Amino acid sequence: MSTDDKNKNRATAAAILPLVGGPDNVTAIAHCMTRLRISLRDRSLVQDEALRALPAVLGVVEDDTYQIVLGPGTVARVTPEFEALVEEGRSPARAPAPAPAPTPTAHAITAAQLQAQGAALKEAQKARNATPVKLLLRRIANIFVPLIPALIGCGIIAGLNGLLANLGWLPSVVPALAAIASGFMSLIAVFVGYNTAKEFGGTPILGGAVAAIIVFPGVAKIAAFGQELRPGQGGVLGALAAALLAVYVEKWCRRWVPEALDVLVTPTLTVLISGLVTLFGLMFLAGEASAAIGTFADALLSTGGAFAGLVLGGLFLPLVMLGLHQALIPIHTTLIEQSGYTVLLPILAMAGAGQVGAAIAVYYRLPRNRSLRTTIKSALPAGFLGVGEPLIYGVSLPLGRPFVTACIGGAAGGAFVGLCNQLGVAFGSTAIGPSGWALFPLLDGRSSAGVTIAIYAGGLAVAYLVGFAATYFFGFTARMLTDLDTDPDPTPAPVTDPPKEPALA
Repeated sequence: MSTDDKNKNRATAAAILPLVGGPDNVTAIAHCMTRLRISLRDRSLVQDEALRALPAVLGVVEDDTYQIVLGPGTVARVTPEFEALVEEGRSPARAPAPAPAPTPTAHAITAAQLQAQGAALKEAQKARNATPVKLLLRRIANIFVPLIPALIGCGIIAGLNGLLANLGWLPSVVPALAAIASGFMSLIAVFVGYNTAKEFGGTPILGGAVAAIIVFPGVAKIAAFGQELRPGQGGVLGALAAALLAVYVEKWCRRWVPEALDVLVTPTLTVLISGLVTLFGLMFLAGEASAAIGTFADALLSTGGAFAGLVLGGLFLPLVMLGLHQALIPIHTTLIEQSGYTVLLPILAMAGAGQVGAAIAVYYRLPRNRSLRTTIKSALPAGFLGVGEPLIYGVSLPLGRPFVTACIGGAAGGAFVGLCNQLGVAFGSTAIGPSGWALFPLLDGRSSAGVTIAIYAGGLAVAYLVGFAATYFFGFTARMLTDLDTDPDPTPAPVTDPPKEPALA
């Protein structure tokens, strides 16, 4: 990273820190693919509107943590700088000077109001959906989110390796790339076990140790339910179940084992009991569940692909809105383990494309609302790359009808991709995480790369066009147009000149 890039990332972190209440208000820091996730002591100290006004911030989302959307790549570079500033700020000798809050631009009023409405809707949905089942799904998602960077990197390398193998290029390099791409996936159960124990309050390394049993080659000598086990049987589902069991065994041991013997007895009993249950029960059961997931996904798309794609593409935006889309990660990962790619992700990616089409329609339907048009222009590049939160919470969701028409666009694109699967052109993504245009390098399937890319591009085009058309013609009532198609600029052009902005600027 160049010095200029490092300074830019540090400046972004320095601008964010005072707007979230300063270093003493931050209790925990993490990041996923697109968001800086912060746990706060006092939520009231956060300046939401000032944060949204920062050029590097694509949006903010409040869920179980306060989440600042920075986009892929950027968030991974800003987070270490933010962590460093928080640590420095907690030291009396080195308190970072707070960055001045940005001055609101003349065109921020309407966009800010819509973003505030979006945040309020998000908070209301969060309150209604904080059920035990959905909270459990979010915790499961937290296990897999840290694995996404490795899944993306290894997926792209696997795609490159397949391309080189098909073309017959660099034959000496192909085995090396295969090893690099496959190493992580062969041990992903260990990482899942480690993160599961960490998420549910156990000792992470014990969760990893129990999950490692699943991928140990020696399990082939063991029989359970009348069948010999296979290394890797049960995959990530088995690892998750085994590590979760280890957490409960460990907590039970901590309550009953004398403190003087804890360091010897607790880890031994945790690994032994959980390991035996894993070998003679969980591996077989998780293996059957994993096989059922793969069979169901194949049957769903091969027999009812168009309808299945329509439903999946149409309902995915509401899942994103609720933050529950990450609960699908274990299913994606299971499909990747079985066939090398997940057939669901390209269909679900159509939802983001429908959102982009809807946002473009809003841009053209409101030619006088420069505030909202500015918001859309700044969020569209991220939207094309599959980062949809800024457009959801800043544009379509608070407007209401455009959110529904965006879902219609996603349903149309999903139906197109699902129909192609139904006709025998099955394909998917070799990794999870990216969407939109960023998914192209990760596509793989039974047909040639050209056919696969063409179908995915066709699905995006359908979603863009249908999302645009549905929003343009049905996304606004006459009252909405009257209220929204105004210029909130407090310093308009001189009245001596008639308005010259065309209707479709």
